[in-house]
Amino acid sequence: MALITVNGVVLPTPSDYQVGIQDLSKSERNANGTLIMELIATKRKIELGWSALTQSEMSQILKSVKGGFFTVTYFDPEIGGNKTGTFYAGDRQSPILMFKNGVPTYKDLKFNIIER
Repeated sequence: MALITVNGVVLPTPSDYQVGIQDLSKSERNANGTLIMELIATKRKIELGWSALTQSEMSQILKSVKGGFFTVTYFDPEIGGNKTGTFYAGDRQSPILMFKNGVPTYKDLKFNIIER
């Protein structure tokens, strides 16, 4: 079982994987000062990180999350199993650790994916 799959492509297992559960709500206080809150939705934000990637691994991951929305199957701690949803990617950072004989080795890759 893969930890994370994007559009049917199994990604390399990340070295950092954190699932955030976010409740989206609309709230206001009434005339008595009591908070009234309406839960709109619960969404996931997954923080991902990989260490020491080759060029082909880096390319595979970056290509899988470009172009807007994509389908992700991931391990969800709340249900203790796989869950599928539609996500988009935040900013991606990929510093180079070493560039030897024209071949890069990347220090890491970090970004978030946020549920639509």
